[in-house]
Amino acid sequence: MYRGYRLKVFDAYRPAGAVKHFVLWGVDDLDQRMKPFFYPQLEKQELFAKGYIASKSSHSRGSAVDLTLLDMKTGKEVDMGSPFDYFSEASHPDYDGVTPEQHENRMFLQKAMIRHRFEPIFCEWWHFSLKDEPYPDTYFEFPVSAKALRG
Repeated sequence: MYRGYRLKVFDAYRPAGAVKHFVLWGVDDLDQRMKPFFYPQLEKQELFAKGYIASKSSHSRGSAVDLTLLDMKTGKEVDMGSPFDYFSEASHPDYDGVTPEQHENRMFLQKAMIRHRFEPIFCEWWHFSLKDEPYPDTYFEFPVSAKALRG
């Protein structure tokens, strides 16, 4: 990128089977280990209704990416006002509870991604899907592991 930033990718392609496991985790009310870190103000079943978890993911179509900006001078993530995968209104791109600088950082990332034919979603400043994706109805199951790469 320019202005002294690089992109840090958190998540891109995700096999459909991995999404199924994530959905199973999402409906398991007994597993609350990640609640303090990722959804402290919500109940797990709300994650679906509020758009944070989908039963089918654009990541499995190979058309979505979760990312942030890195400052090239420091090598550190730029302050976006909430952590990646923090399921809260605080992570909505237009959330007004962040500082002006954090909002500017979110908008800089968003504008750069839009300029390169990606679309943001309403509830996550880090998630972008390819506009006019080539396989909008196909959910891939390509394995992703070192073992799969070795054949």
